[in-house]
Amino acid sequence: MGSNSKKVIMSLRKELPLMGIVLLPVCYLAYVWNDLPNKVPLHWNMNGEVDNYGDKSQLVFISILLPLFVYGIFLIIPKIDPKNKLNNMGNKLNAIKILLTTFISAIVIFIIYAASHASYNINFIVLLIGILYIVCGNYFKTIKANYFIGIRTPWTLESDEVWKSTHRLGGIMWFIGGFAIVISSSILSIQTNFKLLTIITIIIVLTPIIYSYYKFRSIQKQASSS
Repeated sequence: MGSNSKKVIMSLRKELPLMGIVLLPVCYLAYVWNDLPNKVPLHWNMNGEVDNYGDKSQLVFISILLPLFVYGIFLIIPKIDPKNKLNNMGNKLNAIKILLTTFISAIVIFIIYAASHASYNINFIVLLIGILYIVCGNYFKTIKANYFIGIRTPWTLESDEVWKSTHRLGGIMWFIGGFAIVISSSILSIQTNFKLLTIITIIIVLTPIIYSYYKFRSIQKQASSS
């Protein structure tokens, strides 16, 4: 067996667990398919009430396309990364790929479950998003400068120092914000949780972006004065 064949087999073995995660929503949908009515709830309002129904065949597209789309992105972007920074991340990139693929598959499974039970708990979705923020916050400081993953602003991409300090700040904010969301999802009402999630998301997204600009300006001023 040639070296290329061995690499293909090793790569396939590495991807098998992720392929299983991608297929989980499809397997779950197949399991509950006969118990689903022809018309299933597809959208709920902030109060957890159904406000839109559709044919159950639409769940097939959701269960296949969403996890596959996220998984496919992570297969493609390392190959088109012009500076090859993503490939240099090694296991860290794979861990992020597993995290996001698992998150999307979990969301899809919950959508199918909610459709089969005609009930939808927004607080559970809020909880999942909070956990995602916590885990992403832990990984932020390990992400190397690249064009696809992380806080990509003109200033972080221009300076490694700005990239590192911005992601250090972003990691702390995402972790704290995610922790607050997880706690609130178990004690606050659906409406309050949705508002809090929106506010926290805006803060943890915009603050590092603004910080990267001022950090870059600060470095420029220091360089020009020296």
